[in-house]
Amino acid sequence: MQKNFKDIPVPSAQGPLTLDQAQFGHRLPPQQQLILYSPGQWEDFAHEWVHYGLKQLYLKVERFSGPGDEGIDVAAYTDAKKLDGIWDNYQCKHYDHALQPSDVWAEFGKILWYSCMGSYKAPRQYFFVAPRGAGTKLTALLGNAAKLKAAVLENWDKHIRKKITDTQEVALEGKLLDYVEGFDFSIFEAKTSLEIIELHREKCPYHVARFGGGLPERPEAQLPPDQIAATESRYVSNLLDAYADHTKQQMPTPDALKGWPKLSAHFIRQREAFYYAEGLRVFARDSVPAGTFESLQEEIYDGIIDVNEADHSDGLTRLTEVMKTARSLELTSNALLMRAKMKDRDGICHQLSNDEWLKWTK
Repeated sequence: MQKNFKDIPVPSAQGPLTLDQAQFGHRLPPQQQLILYSPGQWEDFAHEWVHYGLKQLYLKVERFSGPGDEGIDVAAYTDAKKLDGIWDNYQCKHYDHALQPSDVWAEFGKILWYSCMGSYKAPRQYFFVAPRGAGTKLTALLGNAAKLKAAVLENWDKHIRKKITDTQEVALEGKLLDYVEGFDFSIFEAKTSLEIIELHREKCPYHVARFGGGLPERPEAQLPPDQIAATESRYVSNLLDAYADHTKQQMPTPDALKGWPKLSAHFIRQREAFYYAEGLRVFARDSVPAGTFESLQEEIYDGIIDVNEADHSDGLTRLTEVMKTARSLELTSNALLMRAKMKDRDGICHQLSNDEWLKWTK
């Protein structure tokens, strides 16, 4: 008996432990996390997916919320005619298994019956959306329009006719039968969890908050245009006041800086910093939950306001000391710090000036 035992081998090496691994352990891919969602979590996710993903792909997106959905869950319109024009239907389902034909027979019946009766025009595309996707049997049917039509005809009496409406049984005969025979069953598809996740990652600012994995790469910052934009007027005016306070000369416009090469170069750097921070604002809008960028602004403001309100020899000195403090702040809690650069901190100071939170001269 003893000869059947052997030593347990050393586990395979997994590399050095990172801070992220120590805090959160092994991360499951988003599509696996979807499988673990409760119905409520799936509904929240589907709401984000529709609002941020689909609303950017269509003219308008609406969710059916009244009694008797007539086979429509989320309607996505490509034109102003809505259900009488070109539209797509997204049917969101949540089960503890991959979708099977028995889960959706009634959905086929509803879309056929109500479009035949003229409640709406048949959708251009019909997508089943479920965390576990479509099972093997349903996938096979959705991939073959002829087989799907034959299966619907075969299962109508047993699985469909009593489930279309609560007020009557719908027999497959006459006008409806002719309609079903001529219907384009290729419109029916199922979205894979990977497709759902990719659209959520691309369009939804809550993706990282929900699934982790780090922020996407930040686009290159836009260079400031030659002409001062209207959106820059306040912070530029405050800058000119600081220069005037420092030189004891009038600085009514940026052209007055031509006789002051160092100040002129300084002014160019400040505009670049402002546009850096504006780029970070746009990046935050598309990549993180609302309020994240404003929270970073508030953190910087809290760290510099005492310096701003202290006595200084002139406005330019006050500006310089405020920015020096902003660059040295030990900020750790805001997710945007993963992609922020030092120039963003200078730019945020000018954003705060632009919003009249800060002034450089008394």
